[in-house]
Amino acid sequence: MALRARLVAEALGTALLVATVIGSGIMATQLSRDTGVQLMANAIATGAMLVVLITMFGPVSGAHFNPVVSFVFALRRELGWSALAPYVLAQVLGGLAGTAIAHLMFGMAPLMTGGATRTGVALWFSEIVATFTLVLAILMTLRHKSGNVAVIVGLVITGAYWFTASTSFANPAVTLARAFTPSFAGIALADVPAFMFMQGVGALAAWQAERWLAGGLSEESSDV
Repeated sequence: MALRARLVAEALGTALLVATVIGSGIMATQLSRDTGVQLMANAIATGAMLVVLITMFGPVSGAHFNPVVSFVFALRRELGWSALAPYVLAQVLGGLAGTAIAHLMFGMAPLMTGGATRTGVALWFSEIVATFTLVLAILMTLRHKSGNVAVIVGLVITGAYWFTASTSFANPAVTLARAFTPSFAGIALADVPAFMFMQGVGALAAWQAERWLAGGLSEESSDV
């Protein structure tokens, strides 16, 4: 597949993902004052849209929509290093476009400052756990049940909204995009770098864990 088509898929997929995250958060706060209901609506919408987006764009670009996922695939030599920076740029620009799309649908300015303060050791550790879980799920599912990746990713993110204190951003491009909304899904721009760093740590840990697990499986197969 031509790089141009792959980049368009990454940008469009990330835009629609962010529009879903932010748009469903805005809608949820308009329809309910219960924060639990708001989070549930946000989680279900995001997980469902991930299944759709990965199913649509997976055959085109791999449907990464996430710089740390692209980085891990480059480490695995499944994405050329020369394509990594363009992939990340497409994801970042797509994410910002997604914020603008969500805002415009609800009569807001395209990009706005603000967002919730999200900082502290518990939230940083949560981002390591969330990203580790996401990336390991992708890698292990590709190894054993590659056709199930879309559903697995959707389920992981839906669950991680609830079991992590950070509500599972797990994606540097999406994290940055969410720094430009004052809505339910937002994050303060000053808190973005720490989240991104922890997401990178989680992704690298998942890459190493999958390599170790794959080595163990290979040894077990050779012993049979």
